[in-house]
Amino acid sequence: MNIIEIYKKYELPEHLQMHMLRVAACCMQILDNWNSTIKVDNDSLIRIALLHDMGNMAKMSEDQINNQKFAKIRKKYINQYGKDDHKINIIIGKQEGLTDEEIDILDRKQLRKNKEIRDSDNYILKICAYCDQRVSPNGVDSLKGRLEELQERHKNKPNGSMHDPKVAKQLIQYALEIEEQVMRQCTLSKDSINDESIAPYVEKLKEYNVIQKGINNDIEER
Repeated sequence: MNIIEIYKKYELPEHLQMHMLRVAACCMQILDNWNSTIKVDNDSLIRIALLHDMGNMAKMSEDQINNQKFAKIRKKYINQYGKDDHKINIIIGKQEGLTDEEIDILDRKQLRKNKEIRDSDNYILKICAYCDQRVSPNGVDSLKGRLEELQERHKNKPNGSMHDPKVAKQLIQYALEIEEQVMRQCTLSKDSINDESIAPYVEKLKEYNVIQKGINNDIEER
């Protein structure tokens, strides 16, 4: 089953599908330019990236649910899984065949855990978190620009990871350090990761077979 079939099974809106595809595409561009002795399980990274926000239907705001169809889907999600989008990500990740190790990375790649991610030696975790933090609702952004935009959106959300200005400043600093760590291991510059550069990867990933790890995906371990 390819990733688009999975997205359709869960009735995800196109903008949420595109977010996960873009994050995975950023990961794939980095993998294609990996120039390090550090080994990365490419399939695991892509699988996690393609499924990392499956629970976001439960936390979408009213302005994001702009028609009756998706309002019903959101209600169904909440009735079935609850309102905690992160827990839903874990549940659906397991349902769609992520391994225990992949689930652990999915659980740890949260923005609020940027210090732990910076200090980790796990580059699947670093790359996945970094790429997710580069992709805004409208596409690939600079890391600082994306996180400042997120901080603005979270300023009136007491439970948001970027609500507290002091915490937000520290999380952004950790994110920038993660970016440096990742960029040192590949031949890319951070500015070379953009909407235009990832577009071919997005199209390729639409055929990616999530269920059969390592089969017919044309992704080699780096």
